[in-house]
Amino acid sequence: MTQDASRDDDVVEAGPPRSLDIVLVTGLSGAGRSTAAKCLEDLGYFVVDNLPPALIATMVELGSSSPGAAVTRLAVVVDVRSRAFSSDVTGTLVDLDERGYRPKVLFLQARDDVLIRRFESVRRAHPLQGEGRLSDGIAAERSLLTDLAGVADVTVDTSDLNVHQLRATIELAFGSELVPSLKATVMSFGYKYGLPLDADLVVDVRFLPNPHWLPELRPLTGQNPEVRAYVLGQETAGEFIDSYMKILRLIGTGYQREGKRYLTLAVGCTGGKHRSVAISEELVARLAAEGVHTTVVHRDLGRE
Repeated sequence: MTQDASRDDDVVEAGPPRSLDIVLVTGLSGAGRSTAAKCLEDLGYFVVDNLPPALIATMVELGSSSPGAAVTRLAVVVDVRSRAFSSDVTGTLVDLDERGYRPKVLFLQARDDVLIRRFESVRRAHPLQGEGRLSDGIAAERSLLTDLAGVADVTVDTSDLNVHQLRATIELAFGSELVPSLKATVMSFGYKYGLPLDADLVVDVRFLPNPHWLPELRPLTGQNPEVRAYVLGQETAGEFIDSYMKILRLIGTGYQREGKRYLTLAVGCTGGKHRSVAISEELVARLAAEGVHTTVVHRDLGRE
């Protein structure tokens, strides 16, 4: 008797599922599911594409039980490419809701003429077309998705939306406060070693006096306080950085508006040791102060 009670004491009841923001992305083929998935990924969602409906609950359980806060937002893309796809997805949603999860459904649709034009532009057959016409495949898919469309939390007709407008719509619907700021990588480099191939912007700071010609500064780098003070102490250096920051603000705003979240800025001098390093460090500090998530990379530091 005592032994049984002891065993009962060892039983730990499962608590409520950890808070998990779940979005089910579905809708008509060609309506923009891939764009929606990429947008949600930028918003911090862990995105799983082409998941069979039978595995949705399993994926949610795995996400909810992940260590710490490894997964807090989960987006699952479900469509007719899934072999096990059926209108019974609604049953999965009800099951998740009963277990304490609150999934949201994003349903994307478009007019038939728009879908046909999109498929023809990429020269692809509709997944349900079979031996019939493209319009037959679209009609079959509409019928298959009727029930799911009826329970959608957010329905977006992409017929007259471009990619950027669709992204903006999704960002507004699924956490405008979570829209990430621009992420920037500032890379110093030396021109004598070649231009960085992955740079979005390249700026040349060889117009500044070169510390290389000062014996006491030559062995040091742009990370050294003495070199930094020398480079940034030049009258034109401060004016250049102030002016370039204004340009970066304009570019950053435009990048975010167009859905581009990552920027690589390359700053070059002759050898990538003094001027480019000091200027890169200063740009990183200023960008970070304005809320830009910034990383600095000194590509050629140590090569000479």
